[in-house]
Amino acid sequence: MKKYIRPLVEEYGDYLLAGGWCRFTKVEVLQRGKPPSICPATDLSKALLHQLIEPRGNVGLPQMHRPQVMGILNTTPDSFSDGGKYDTVLAAEKHLIMMFDHGADIIDIGGESTRPGAEFVEAAEEISRTYPVIQALRKVSSLPVSIDTRKAEVADLAIQAGGNWINDVSALSFDSDMVNLVVKEDVPLCIMHSPVDLKTMQKNANYDDVLLDVYDYLEARLEFAVSQGVPRTKIIIDPGIGFGKTQDHNLALLRGLGLFHSLGCLILVGASRKRFIGTISGAEDANKRMPGSLAVALAAVAQGAQFVRVHDVLETVQALKLWGAVRC
Repeated sequence: MKKYIRPLVEEYGDYLLAGGWCRFTKVEVLQRGKPPSICPATDLSKALLHQLIEPRGNVGLPQMHRPQVMGILNTTPDSFSDGGKYDTVLAAEKHLIMMFDHGADIIDIGGESTRPGAEFVEAAEEISRTYPVIQALRKVSSLPVSIDTRKAEVADLAIQAGGNWINDVSALSFDSDMVNLVVKEDVPLCIMHSPVDLKTMQKNANYDDVLLDVYDYLEARLEFAVSQGVPRTKIIIDPGIGFGKTQDHNLALLRGLGLFHSLGCLILVGASRKRFIGTISGAEDANKRMPGSLAVALAAVAQGAQFVRVHDVLETVQALKLWGAVRC
């Protein structure tokens, strides 16, 4: 029976997790249908222990010794939190520069809303929303940019305009040409867990074990990408908080986040302003969920997540600086 290994982060652990800022001495062993058990990390095979402690690829960013902040820029009219605020080139460019000034390490630009119930956007429309923004940014800044899209055509033009990453919420399952583009352009790739149908994803949020099911999905998509020629060192995995998950599912993924280090890849968590934060905190308005978003971001980096994808860059950067200073 397959075993799943989750390193248990502790302050003075014997091993450095993923070459980052967390340490561990013991691991939790999970199996379907069995209660979890805990054992020393020394009981692991040399190969698995090496995968847990090996430093991850830096994917072109210079400060990977600390958590990285990915700022969100939605050039859409219908995103759940900021739809319509940055749907002109000028407004988007100003927001990009502001996020850079506030300390963002990379910006994720998307032209198709992936909120529950969102309508499909044709590639031409998505390109018209993202391509000019990246072009405009490149005239004034070298800030790294990720293109948040499922479509190879959109990603291709974004890279030609000066984009640096591809963030595919479908984990290469929507457009068969995407993996070939990633290999050809040799760019970092973020793959996320999400249901096939984003429009109805919250109506079919069913799992046998959400932590293990999401792990298995990401493992399969990761191995597919590697088999097609994408270097593992350039792959970032995202458990897809809020995508086809209930509040309990989201919390289970956040509690068990360390499990995903067993895949040997960088980890990104994008929980900013999500509905479950509002439900737990009582903040119905998405724009008033910044404090809860900070709490989730800090919880994620405390388990070794290398990236947090956020709307509130200034506040997140400040919180991480204080979190890091207290830990030193």
